[in-house]
Amino acid sequence: MDGFHLANGVLIALGRRERKGAPDTFDVAGYTAVLQRVRAASDPVVYAPLFDRSQETAIAAALPIPSDIPLVVTEGNYLLHRGQGWERVRPLLDAVWYLDVPEPELQRRLIARRMEHGESAQKARAWVENVDLPNARLVALTKARADVIVRG
Repeated sequence: MDGFHLANGVLIALGRRERKGAPDTFDVAGYTAVLQRVRAASDPVVYAPLFDRSQETAIAAALPIPSDIPLVVTEGNYLLHRGQGWERVRPLLDAVWYLDVPEPELQRRLIARRMEHGESAQKARAWVENVDLPNARLVALTKARADVIVRG
């Protein structure tokens, strides 16, 4: 799903760059279109974008999904979200699993991931506290709609 992040320039123009990762910072229509094409299996290959975290950008058509592949796994925060077009995602999925991680552990992992990509501890902590954790709390509201909840 991260391959469907709106480009930073688009987010800046929309005044959303400082909230990158919120539900309205993705191309949900593009994501559902790819899910529909993959599910239909009418094209020999569907190409999906891939998110390059080192550059914080999506790379178009970087992930080939052959029509004969027996299982496709997609991941993302808003698979169960309702609103802003996200409600069109769940019907395209056979099952949704929710990974339930305690917030202190989630915070630690998110800060570590940002620091692994070169951010200072202070900058990483600020982003996680102001952007990532509020998004995670929004996502947590949807876990009751998951088919399976994995605690970890």
